[in-house]
Amino acid sequence: MAIYYLVLLVFGLVFIRVVLFRILEPAYMLVFNKPLYIYWYPLLRKLQPNQKQILVSEFPFFKKLSNKKQNYFEHRVKTVINHYQFIGNDGVEVTNEMKIIIAGTYVMLTFGMRNYLVTLFTKIIIYPSIYFSKAHDQNHKGEFNPLMKAIVFSWEDFLLGHKTANDNLNLGVHEFSHVLHFHCLKSNDSSAIIFYDEFKKISNYFLDTNLNKQLLATGYFRDYAYTNQFEFLAVVLEHYFETPIEFKQRFPEMYGTISLMLNHKH
Repeated sequence: MAIYYLVLLVFGLVFIRVVLFRILEPAYMLVFNKPLYIYWYPLLRKLQPNQKQILVSEFPFFKKLSNKKQNYFEHRVKTVINHYQFIGNDGVEVTNEMKIIIAGTYVMLTFGMRNYLVTLFTKIIIYPSIYFSKAHDQNHKGEFNPLMKAIVFSWEDFLLGHKTANDNLNLGVHEFSHVLHFHCLKSNDSSAIIFYDEFKKISNYFLDTNLNKQLLATGYFRDYAYTNQFEFLAVVLEHYFETPIEFKQRFPEMYGTISLMLNHKH
């Protein structure tokens, strides 16, 4: 009898999942342009008190969240640290602070998305400073290498971008943006679909000659943004997190598109 009820429970849960994801969520997305839900964690993972204090000290984004969302953010940081391999190169000893700051940056970028543990990378490689990239045959501060399933950072430059909060240079946001971009090109989950739809609108600012000239004339985005669409998005997202007030004042329509893309509001 117990097995009978267990089978009924399993089928019931499967049915609910099918209804939610195949019927209700597409309709909800059509109306509200966001996933039906983002956070659902029966058991929340917790950081050690000293680890959580790093979040409090290093992330104004975290401090602005409600208590409930701070718990979700903490859960995701802990999950990212457990899910991905952190590797120190050239003498780097990976510390708790490094893990928290790197994971916190990734969680900040993906906090409005339901599926944040992407499979495009499995390891995070940390060098002490600028390193020579064999993949590109030149010195780098950071890169996303899909063939190696790795994201690579110069810790010196990662930390500089993290600590300097208003210069629109944030190596962590920049490289993780590339990961997110590639993921959303290939995935069909709700957040990825919304991201890609909004990205096509952002691409117009890069592809349209007149819009491109207007952006260049403002001097707001650095020249590197105009390298290609991938770099354009990465630089735009740096600005979105570093100088959101100025961004919104200068380009309210683009700012709104980014907010929809990430399901995020400052």
